[in-house]
Amino acid sequence: MITKDSIENLKTHLDIVSIISQFIELKKSGANFKACCPFHGEDTPSFVVSPVKQIYHCFGCGIGGDSIHFVMGYEKLSYPESLEKLSSMVNVALEYDSDYKQQDLLILTKINDYYQKLLVSQENASNYLQLRGISSASIAKFEIGYCSTSSDTIKFLKQNFLNLADAKEFGIIDSGQNGLYARFIERIIFPIYALNNKIVGFGGRTITGHNAKYINSPQTKIFNKSQLLYGYNLAKETIYKKNEIIITEGYLDVVMLHQAGFNNAVATLGTALTNSHLPILKRGEPRVIMAYDGDNAGLNAAYKASLLLTNNKSNFEGGVVIFTKDLDPADMVVQNRTEELNKMFLDAQPFSLFVIDFIINKFDTHTPFGKQNALKESNDYLNTLNPIYQDEYAKYIVSKLNVTRNMISTNVRRKNKVQLQQVDISELEIIKTILENEFLLDMTLNTIDINMFETHKEEFNMIINDKDNPILRGLLLNEDIKIYNEKQLKLKLIMMLVKFYEKKLEQIKYGQYEDKIKQIKYIQKYIIKLKMGILVPFKSN
Repeated sequence: MITKDSIENLKTHLDIVSIISQFIELKKSGANFKACCPFHGEDTPSFVVSPVKQIYHCFGCGIGGDSIHFVMGYEKLSYPESLEKLSSMVNVALEYDSDYKQQDLLILTKINDYYQKLLVSQENASNYLQLRGISSASIAKFEIGYCSTSSDTIKFLKQNFLNLADAKEFGIIDSGQNGLYARFIERIIFPIYALNNKIVGFGGRTITGHNAKYINSPQTKIFNKSQLLYGYNLAKETIYKKNEIIITEGYLDVVMLHQAGFNNAVATLGTALTNSHLPILKRGEPRVIMAYDGDNAGLNAAYKASLLLTNNKSNFEGGVVIFTKDLDPADMVVQNRTEELNKMFLDAQPFSLFVIDFIINKFDTHTPFGKQNALKESNDYLNTLNPIYQDEYAKYIVSKLNVTRNMISTNVRRKNKVQLQQVDISELEIIKTILENEFLLDMTLNTIDINMFETHKEEFNMIINDKDNPILRGLLLNEDIKIYNEKQLKLKLIMMLVKFYEKKLEQIKYGQYEDKIKQIKYIQKYIIKLKMGILVPFKSN
């Protein structure tokens, strides 16, 4: 892991205006800079960058943060990836914890080169790829290779003085009763890259009839197949541009789809789509197309993926394309059915409709018992969706099962209360002053009570419990809200106390209170002192 000191050192070298200017055009506006927000569409600039505070904030969509957060959002990178990107931009080296082993990834690159060179000399492997319709350009693009015997692989590692311990740790070789052996033997090899464009493992397809048609590298410190998508490193730019990602079941499907111009295609690594894949899919929030085979395994995988992508927490846009049992995307490319493929992707069945159909098709809806079970299970699924979808797809269930609308029960709770946003400039000025001058917080807390903030109690509470809240960041960059000096702040606090006590005085005068006269005199004495300019701390009694 990158050390904290190293991160702090990097931050001292970051100028937010300089960093953001390398991605979007900024224009000077008073003490700050402005631009149209790159994170949502707008015609009037509401994206503000503060060189003094080294933060940015969009008053349109609320997004904001520092240089690191900007690069994370704009480049769709993780936190460590953003740090590495920024370190290269400002030429500042990062350091890693001493207990973090910076393993030599060169061995993966070396073995990948070896596999590629072997492919050229292996006629049977080359013939297989040619038979599948894979072009030489695609072989080069995806760095497809071939591995021969176990002894050849180990011989290569030894002859090139590559660390066998690292080879074992990265899953290239392993050890058994008879010593070392290669994990990949007589297979077409597909290198697998992580999001940072570094090789982390391999996938292998047998061409000799091995029982295991496909195998992947074992799980290592850098390889977790549940967190990787094959081809994503090559597809990500197109995914961002088209705002769409096609997820298939196999390596060859990805290669052939790219060959046909579908450069936004990726594949899971022999595993179903999982929660661990969702952070990758959320990058850029693209439309997700699940392109699966029409056999039972493919249908079940598409069903589970659709459940995952449509629950109220995920809520991805997109749909499912199911291929017939004797065809897959690679076959259709070979048959020059590219236009048909394109239409299938455009007409993908929405996830929720696919799930409802899948559920209903499990039952014999010609019988009352089957229809009842189909209704119950589809209704249960409906309640996992967000409220708008619940209402919409309830109509679909009605038409599919030929039932009445009142037989479908959703948990939609509509909140139609429209809350008009109230603003008290005086309260906001006090809050902003404290944000800019933290030493004034204690004086304020010792003087007034949080309940005296009639409109912005929540914002004041954020200063104490949630200082990094975007609302406060926006307040700091709002040039219409003034900042007081200490003397001015005291006057404002006095005015707040006077207002509070005068309101309290009215309540006592016209209410039923014990020792009513004593309380009135007590409050009047406080008001007199306050109006004389004496800051008297608040007392509840």
